[in-house]
Amino acid sequence: MTLTHKNFDVVALGEAMVEFNQTKDQQPDEAALYLQGFGGDTSNAAIAAARAGARVAYLSRLGTDRWGERLMDLWQREHVHTATVLRDAQAPTGMYFVSHDPQGHHFSYARAGSAASRMQPQDLAHWGDTLAQSQWLHLSGISLAISASACDTAFAAMQHARSSGTRVALDSNLRLSLWPLARAQACIRQAVGLCDLFLPSLEDMTALTGLTQARDIIAWGHAQGAAQVVLKLGADGALASDGQHQRRLPGHGVTAVDATGAGDCFAGNLLARLSAGDDLWAATAYANAAAALSVQGFGAVAPLPRPQEVLSLLQATMALQAPMNAESSPP
Repeated sequence: MTLTHKNFDVVALGEAMVEFNQTKDQQPDEAALYLQGFGGDTSNAAIAAARAGARVAYLSRLGTDRWGERLMDLWQREHVHTATVLRDAQAPTGMYFVSHDPQGHHFSYARAGSAASRMQPQDLAHWGDTLAQSQWLHLSGISLAISASACDTAFAAMQHARSSGTRVALDSNLRLSLWPLARAQACIRQAVGLCDLFLPSLEDMTALTGLTQARDIIAWGHAQGAAQVVLKLGADGALASDGQHQRRLPGHGVTAVDATGAGDCFAGNLLARLSAGDDLWAATAYANAAAALSVQGFGAVAPLPRPQEVLSLLQATMALQAPMNAESSPP
């Protein structure tokens, strides 16, 4: 149900970065070309939610450098509220590089000591009212992993959200280059216990728990305390559960160019539709279609779809399924 007294639908917490995404295969005798864009998982999700029509704010720190200004301009263009973004003159804005090969996409980060990694629980003095005035707080495993103080800040934000009647969504987004597996296991398990909606991926959960079956991963999420669990399965779609029922959403047949940020697109669109009043199944179907559209362009932000594109894909899929359903129906 939509909570009309809340001023925001989604407030996301984490690190935004400048992205350099490889746009062509690198030959031995030539330099790779990179397209400059923007990324950071929770920032991507915030922009995806805003494009889907949600009222969105972002909680983070940025450097006072040129790249920080570019990110502020981006959020303002995308209608993401920026009064909660703190500027840190003592630390830079983070950045990362994406390269591509037959095995997929690969990330190289330049984020050590970034402004966002210097988040502190005391920052909630600036953010508390915004958290209390949102339907959802969204964060991720990366929000927890970038530093010990950021992890403390994320947990403080989750506790504040829960005490304010704001629901919490957590994307697993496991990056073992940022922290040891044992710490990731402990922190993510604790965080799942504080969230209302858990958004894991199959790959993350196999690394975290050793589980390989989708239904076992769903059960694990509920056992930790999450009321709703939506397992992202990439090209194979998603499996959603409310603790009583489960529903599988198949993937869409699209030509993938770059999967960077697809899971973030999924999360942002899911939260936007839940905020608008969709049930879990309808919201998951919408997010599944949005994520499929997002892999057809380069970068994390530029390919994020608008509602009409998502609705067109859903309508086309329904039109294709109708003849098949009619053929399979009994006479």
